[in-house]
Amino acid sequence: MTLASASETPKNTKQRETTKPKATINLGNILKPAKPVSIPEKENEVITNRDFSHEELVGAWQEFAEMRKNHLAEYHLLGRGFEREGNMLVIHLANPVEEPLMLGLKNDLITFIREKVGNSALQVTGRLQDIVKQKVAYTSKEKFDVMAQQNPMLLHLKDRFGLDADF
Repeated sequence: MTLASASETPKNTKQRETTKPKATINLGNILKPAKPVSIPEKENEVITNRDFSHEELVGAWQEFAEMRKNHLAEYHLLGRGFEREGNMLVIHLANPVEEPLMLGLKNDLITFIREKVGNSALQVTGRLQDIVKQKVAYTSKEKFDVMAQQNPMLLHLKDRFGLDADF
């Protein structure tokens, strides 16, 4: 056997297939009409809007929160609870960073709670809370003023004994 004959490939063998995608598309499939997709309808499916108790709603909420226990941020958000305004469940958000988190779990939460309480009219929304920050007292004078606001008798004692808060 010679080197030239060993490097030649016989004509009957198949070419090696590549894993690269083909660069051309089959235009024949594009012009064919699409087959209609049939959506199976559930028999006897009735959407109900039954009344439910607050205990049922809280129980469903806590059950959903337990299912999300491995997602700490979601679990913490759901752990704060909610406020009910008719068919609207309002989640109070502490900061704007929590809004995308709430939007991510909103669809799953709505679906779960609607199924549990049997009311398809429920909605969930988030509302940013206004957090009032208190000024932190650093100096002795500021600390005394804060304590005097809580107990006005401190001002009377300060004047009676001639004390000075700035030392």
